Order: sequence, then C-alpha cells, then structure tokens
Amino acid sequence: MIGRESLFTWLAGAALCAGAIGFSTNSMASPIDHLTDLTGKVTVIVTLTGRDNFTSEYRYDVSVRNLTADPLIADSLIVTLDKITNLAGEDHEGLTNEPFLNRFDILGQDGETDEGKPFFRIPPGSTADVGPQTNSRAAAVRIRNRDYVAVFTPGFKVYGSKRPPPEAKPPATQAQPAAAQRQTDKQTERLLQLLLKKGVITEEEWRKANQP
Repeated sequence: MIGRESLFTWLAGAALCAGAIGFSTNSMASPIDHLTDLTGKVTVIVTLTGRDNFTSEYRYDVSVRNLTADPLIADSLIVTLDKITNLAGEDHEGLTNEPFLNRFDILGQDGETDEGKPFFRIPPGSTADVGPQTNSRAAAVRIRNRDYVAVFTPGFKVYGSKRPPPEAKPPATQAQPAAAQRQTDKQTERLLQLLLKKGVITEEEWRKANQP
C-alpha cells in the first residue's frame, strides 16, 4: 500500500507536472471579464499596412478613437477579432454554418477570450488616458488566410475601462478656528472690564454682555 505521505507527494508532483504542460484545475478568467464593452462608444480604426501574396498574410494597425465624454484608461484597452466577413457581409459559411474566422490563422495575438476570440492589447501611449475625441496607439494584427479568399473584412470589438471622475472635495468651512474665536472672546472681556472700571457701563450691563 502507498503511505499517506507518499500519496501526497505523488499528487503534488502530478499537479506540478500538469501546470508545467499547460493544464489547470481552475481555468484563468478572461482578461475582458472585468472590462466594459465599449463597442459602439468608440470607433475602431483599421489600417492595412502590408500584404504578403505568397503566404496570404495581411497586416493591420488597429487603433481606437474615444467617442465618449470620459477619458479611457489607456492600458486597459483590448480589441478582440470578433468576426471576419466576406463581400456579401456574411460571417458564416452558408452550407456548414462554420464561422469564417475559423479558417484564418491569427498571428501575434495576446490571448483568447472564453469564446475563443483572439484579442490584442492596445499599447499605452505617452499619457495614461485616451481623452474624448482622441485616438489610442495602434495594435499590430496579422491575419493569414488559409483559403486564399481574395476579399475579406475583419470586425473588432473593444473592451476597456473609463477613468472614474475625481472625488468631490468637501466645501471649505467658513467658521473661524476655535483658537481665533477664543482670542476674540478674551479681547471682548478685557474691553468690557475696562468700560466697567471707567463707569461707561453699569455692572448689570457688564453681566448681560458676558452671558453666553
């Protein structure tokens, strides 16, 4: 029989080996799980920068223009390759209903979402935010067409976070500091005592003036 300590050692080693070859008992959360879907609130700017006819590889620069009234946190922005459409605007094969996206090799991606969509991180620029009506830096996207289809169009979704507004500062108090108020009270008391000694005010008037 295997002893309890030996069994524990074997299980620990198996878990380490599984992690080393890419298996995990708990799958990691998708990086977009905690981000907001900004699609429709931004414009995705896709620029073809190169094409290799021999390998049927297309290279794009993909950037984001902020159309909201709030700044977007630059290093939170992610674009996902959501679909690929043909000339007719279709994104699935008519007979098999297979997404055209499955027939393309996506190169240089930063990872995949839970739905298996490739995603690319927008590189941060010189500022921490992408302000309203301004463009982000561009992510480099490479797509290789295994079927050598002449014309196709990539479609992207955008995820990210808005910069929260600064916390409102409490209004400055208009009351005098306690120390200054005490100093004023002492000066008033000395003045009343002087007026009492000189007979300007009566003792009764002095008492009323000193009442809180």
